[in-house]
Amino acid sequence: MRHYRTAAGAATAVALVLAAPATASAHSDQHGIPPITTFATGLDGPRQLSTLSHGVLLVAESDSGEVSSVDLYTGKVRTLLSGLGNPQGVDAANGLIYVAVGEAGPPPEEGAPPPPPRPAGEPQNVVLEATPDGKVLRSFDLLAYEKANNPDGQVQLVNGQPVDALSNPFSVLAQKDRLLVADAGANDVLSIDLATGAISTFFVPPVITGTPECATAENNPGTVGCDPVPTEITQGPDGLIYVGTLGAEAPGAARVYVLDQHGKVLRHIDGLTSVTGVAVGDDRTVYVSNVIAGAPEGDGPPPAGFDPATVGNLTRISPDGSRAVAEVTMPAGLEMASGTLYSTAWAVASFANLPNGLGEVQRIGEGAFARTP
Repeated sequence: MRHYRTAAGAATAVALVLAAPATASAHSDQHGIPPITTFATGLDGPRQLSTLSHGVLLVAESDSGEVSSVDLYTGKVRTLLSGLGNPQGVDAANGLIYVAVGEAGPPPEEGAPPPPPRPAGEPQNVVLEATPDGKVLRSFDLLAYEKANNPDGQVQLVNGQPVDALSNPFSVLAQKDRLLVADAGANDVLSIDLATGAISTFFVPPVITGTPECATAENNPGTVGCDPVPTEITQGPDGLIYVGTLGAEAPGAARVYVLDQHGKVLRHIDGLTSVTGVAVGDDRTVYVSNVIAGAPEGDGPPPAGFDPATVGNLTRISPDGSRAVAEVTMPAGLEMASGTLYSTAWAVASFANLPNGLGEVQRIGEGAFARTP
């Protein structure tokens, strides 16, 4: 296991040690804070961000199979857990770390060769409970629950064959007595009782039919519309639960559902595309990361003219409903720490066949957001 890592610049992938955070923009706001400041680089597929302790963030690195900490004072990245396969979500509570470990990747298209076999014993479709020094204590099997219950009621197709239930846990919210898990494959949010280990259904977001692309979209057998695909769950300072959905990457089909502690929908935010992260400010401003479709997939280098900076952005939604956008490349996880917004960047670079180690954690100042009409 690596204990400390040097950082790699996203533009050049040249290794360097972060003695202090690197500023990505020279134009500061009225308080002297740069719009975007890079705190850590050299990450591999950084997904969910969470707070471990004051000044220290947790990040799930899906491409390297690791969970790491990021020191916001020094920029050091320290590996806490490794060999996890595809960790996508991470949070901490009660002195422990909880990791949502999903599928290795999307199912292959019909006729495509199968993916390489996963190493023996490598976890998937589970939530792991571990100590900060890397000892795994418990494992919660979400796939077994889905096969037994299938809360969304859909029969899905994989390589043309019906499958009763799939699981791909993407984000986890650790509370004192329970875990809430956004399962992108199962189209639901599950609750895990930390005392008993029992799993139950917390929330099932509806299939989306209210956008032009989703109204007549062919979905799984017997279903019309776009699958919600929950990818983020977090708690706001108001004690409410915020669930972000990908919306099958259809324009305008993503949602942020605002729930009470019992899973009842109080309201939702629509008009979003491909939500992968949500954070909420003290004034109830909602920040959303959008990995907008556009990254080329397949073997070989990206095609000529491909600009990765066009894949994704952040949306700020003020309490009055006004919106503003910040240009962040391939964002995923968002976290509010001490009133400051942090985002991962280059989180899905592997899908665009870009080099490893491009992932970053960035501080996003209010000056990064440009108001939209």
